[in-house]
Amino acid sequence: MTSADSVPPVRLLLADDEHLIRGALAALLALEDDLVVVAEAATGPEALAMARAHRPDVAVLDLQMPGADGVKVATSLRTELPGCRVLIVTSHGRPGHLKRALEAGVRGFVPKTVSAQRLAEIIRTVHAGNRYVDPELAADAISAGDSPLTERETEILEYAADGAPVAEIAERAALSQGTVRNYLSSAVSKLGAENRHAAVRLARERGWV
Repeated sequence: MTSADSVPPVRLLLADDEHLIRGALAALLALEDDLVVVAEAATGPEALAMARAHRPDVAVLDLQMPGADGVKVATSLRTELPGCRVLIVTSHGRPGHLKRALEAGVRGFVPKTVSAQRLAEIIRTVHAGNRYVDPELAADAISAGDSPLTERETEILEYAADGAPVAEIAERAALSQGTVRNYLSSAVSKLGAENRHAAVRLARERGWV
């Protein structure tokens, strides 16, 4: 433990749309002498706004949040606040999520089942410039392999995830409806799915969207 008068405490941003979990985590981390929660957020956009305003040392982000997931927030932070380390906690530790997180520069990736004491230790590890990935999640990612989808196919499949019609997807992606159908058809084929709804389900199960 570091004495507060010799080294400044590690300043934390906590982002989770489940208020009870976020509040409990903030209270538990506040018991650590060398950690201080300077901001909290419930959505991806709010997390970015809080990070810009408070410039935390470490952002502890839930993977799945309204507006933008933890990986998308991490991608923005890497550009805007390169000194802010990102640690993602998740209850959906699927292989593709880990790969996306590492590509976004995330320094830590852990399940929500981790204890508060262990999380505090991992925060210190990440703040020191090191990386920590839960061993079980890492093993799952290695065994699952890479996504067969291209970046554009993944994007189109994400747009289709909420059941949007082709016309709406085309408008959001700034593509023709025929091009959207081609991307969807290709994604369905690569995943061996019956239709695009099954393709979305399969891709989600593997963490590819």
